[in-house]
Amino acid sequence: MTGAAQSPHLQPWGPDLLAVAERAIDHGLAHGLPPDLDIEGWPELLRAERSSFVTLKTTNGHLRGCIGSIEPHRPLVADINANAFAAAFEDPRFPPLRKTERAGLACELSVLTRPEPMEFADETDLVQRLVPGVDGVLIKAGTRRGTLLPAVWEQLPDPLEFWRTLKEKAGIAQGMLPDDLAVYRYRAEHIGG
Repeated sequence: MTGAAQSPHLQPWGPDLLAVAERAIDHGLAHGLPPDLDIEGWPELLRAERSSFVTLKTTNGHLRGCIGSIEPHRPLVADINANAFAAAFEDPRFPPLRKTERAGLACELSVLTRPEPMEFADETDLVQRLVPGVDGVLIKAGTRRGTLLPAVWEQLPDPLEFWRTLKEKAGIAQGMLPDDLAVYRYRAEHIGG
């Protein structure tokens, strides 16, 4: 996967990117809106259009919110700013974050490479091509979409189970491979946690 090999590492800026996410959450608690973010002073690498996910977890490791973007459409720092706010206050699986929850909240970032299409002969071939612990996978079929981040391999280490969970998430029946199915893989650089 060429995109993954050519992506510069973001770890030196990890604390700064985590600070952007933390600030978005704190600003949201105080004002109900994400903060304005001036991207001009940031290094070029962080102003490049990249996609990210922001995952929030409680002190006991339970998911408290996760929102992100798969396709790059804004500067990375702006994407993290918006996704952190959304993970805290707009994830439809959870009520908006309350101030009383803030102290025990851990923030994790996943910065993604651009998704690349996967070629495969059939479903068995596709599952065999997945790289556990490394690949994030996006599937599209008509209006149905679903993705699982590379970090999900920690809970679903079996490629077949990973694939079945992804199909279920996208609303695609087991044993079915839609004619218009498109499958993409991406990698992620993990920061925080």
